[in-house]
Amino acid sequence: MTPSTLPSPRYAVTAVTVSDRSSDGRREDESGQVLLGALEELGYAVRGPVVVPDGIDTVAGALRQAVALGHRLVVTTGGTGMGPRDLTPEATRTVITRDNPGLAELLRREGARHTPYAAASRGVVGVVDWTADQGAGGTLVVNLPGRPSAVREGMDVIGPLLGHLLDQVAGGDH
Repeated sequence: MTPSTLPSPRYAVTAVTVSDRSSDGRREDESGQVLLGALEELGYAVRGPVVVPDGIDTVAGALRQAVALGHRLVVTTGGTGMGPRDLTPEATRTVITRDNPGLAELLRREGARHTPYAAASRGVVGVVDWTADQGAGGTLVVNLPGRPSAVREGMDVIGPLLGHLLDQVAGGDH
């Protein structure tokens, strides 16, 4: 990254791992640690990874909490597949006010360069517009798959775009 594309340090972010097994201690949260490392490498002050079980209420609650804290970015890992408890996209849709299907499709398309299973990811990208008392702008939410390699690949795609995207979400110039 060039200095002009580095994110503003004023943007605090939340990393969320969505996993029944990690939330109850049956499995180490590897993808959350990869996500944490990637976000810190980009220069963000990161809260998390916050680990929640699969489910609409738990994921939506974690997203709403990050928005309430004034975080400009929330990246989730996990819960985007085809399993019966993979409900991260549904939870995200209950919280965002505007979606960005182009970024979600970019993540799938670039992921397909590594594995055809990327097409099975149902992750979404969108913005939660802030209320007037929160100030101008909003929070960008990005869903990534739960495999550590998919998190690395997804962050390679979205990372270079984040500075520009977050400035736009905050009300900056295009």
